[in-house]
Amino acid sequence: MEKTLQLEAQVRRGSGSREATRLRQQGRVPAIVYGHQKDPVAISLDAHDLVEGLHHGQRLIDLNFDGKTEKTLIKDLQYDHLGKSVIHVDLIRVSVTDTVKVAVPIELKGTAKGSHEGGIVEAHADHVEVECLVTAIPHVIGVSIKEMGVGESIHAGDVALPEGVKLTSSPELLLATCHVVVEAKTTEEVEEETPAAPEVIREAKKAEGTEEAPEKQP
Repeated sequence: MEKTLQLEAQVRRGSGSREATRLRQQGRVPAIVYGHQKDPVAISLDAHDLVEGLHHGQRLIDLNFDGKTEKTLIKDLQYDHLGKSVIHVDLIRVSVTDTVKVAVPIELKGTAKGSHEGGIVEAHADHVEVECLVTAIPHVIGVSIKEMGVGESIHAGDVALPEGVKLTSSPELLLATCHVVVEAKTTEEVEEETPAAPEVIREAKKAEGTEEAPEKQP
């Protein structure tokens, strides 16, 4: 279940792209805190501590700033153009009694029995959306594929969720399938399987019961 990450935050006094660039050069990430009918607060977070928490799947954060602590949930992460570095974070205020809708990553577990029959497993989704208390958000949802045979599939509605966690994605959301790989045919094989076109013999047709007209004499 969700653990709370403890982070020290600093209130941002400046704004704009130059201020954001200056903060990033100092190893900090600009962020905004909003919600619970309170005014938004612009803050910055230590980039290293934030990324460490993200790598451990933590999204619930206790922010310490201005002599107080606010419990928040990561609502949105913005990355650079390479998709590697976090450049901005949106945080929403929450309480332990709040119910939220979040996207939770899924992890395929086990070896499908279809793999022993020449099949391969293909993942079609990397997360499902669920609703639960902020303190009960799963880090990941395990999806067992052991009993999946060739030609079979697993949908979101087939997955057993932890107690208190409700699926909000469509139950028909396709998560994984097991199928046989069809090898591409060579040009020679295609030519061998393609029937030859019938030979067309063109003949000058003569009118039945008539002779060729004699050439006219000058």
